[in-house]
Amino acid sequence: MKHIESLQNPLVKQWAQLLEKPRSRRASGEFIIEGEREISLAIAGGYRVRTLIFDPSVGDVARISQMAPSADTVSVGRDVYRKLAYRESTEGVMAVAQSRPHGLENLELPPNPLILVAEAPEKPGNIGALLRTADAAGVDGVIIADISGDLYNPNVIRSSVGCVFTTRIAVATSHEAIAFLKQRHIAIFAAALQNAVPYLNANFTGSCAIAVGTEATGLSHAWREAARQTVIIPMAGVIDSMNVSVAAAVLIFEARRQRSINE
Repeated sequence: MKHIESLQNPLVKQWAQLLEKPRSRRASGEFIIEGEREISLAIAGGYRVRTLIFDPSVGDVARISQMAPSADTVSVGRDVYRKLAYRESTEGVMAVAQSRPHGLENLELPPNPLILVAEAPEKPGNIGALLRTADAAGVDGVIIADISGDLYNPNVIRSSVGCVFTTRIAVATSHEAIAFLKQRHIAIFAAALQNAVPYLNANFTGSCAIAVGTEATGLSHAWREAARQTVIIPMAGVIDSMNVSVAAAVLIFEARRQRSINE
């Protein structure tokens, strides 16, 4: 088993680039996962783990090796692990995994799907929170339109608690996503203020996609124009908006409730 102590080791520098640079992740087709639970979810989601990296002062090599028996296992010194660790509290294990395609053509949907669409999420943490919400509601797919970063940002993985690996996700432009949904006769419900009806009055029982926008500017005109209906969550307080993942949760759980009644 290889052991690395030097921060100047080429592999350590390569791993650091995967953590810090979206360009490096895209060019190599690899990314870093930190934590046993997240690695286990990636494996369960069909991801290929190429390398397991562990700190022997924290992690149990026998248990870690069993997580992905076909992967290379590399032990690293404490300083190296601290340089790579994204979280303050850690279980002493990371993995280098192979990324997967997330084009719309790779999005497999069941009949009568319920889809969550997030347009231009502003922060990796927002993407992770939306994916946790989607997982909790059991949606059939998530489309992220006009993403500014990438799905394998360490903060997306951390904030999604690994749901990024077990949720059906497509990444596309808004134009591509709208065309995809219309071609499949999936009704779009846009969360917006303009010409909106209360969400409890909407009928989410058919094939539908619930689209949410940024907290700052909301959904773009393209999504509002493409929508079958614009829906609003009535607000009882003094503010006129809420966190995007909370708004998404309200809407998709209502859709799930309506569907359970009609099953």
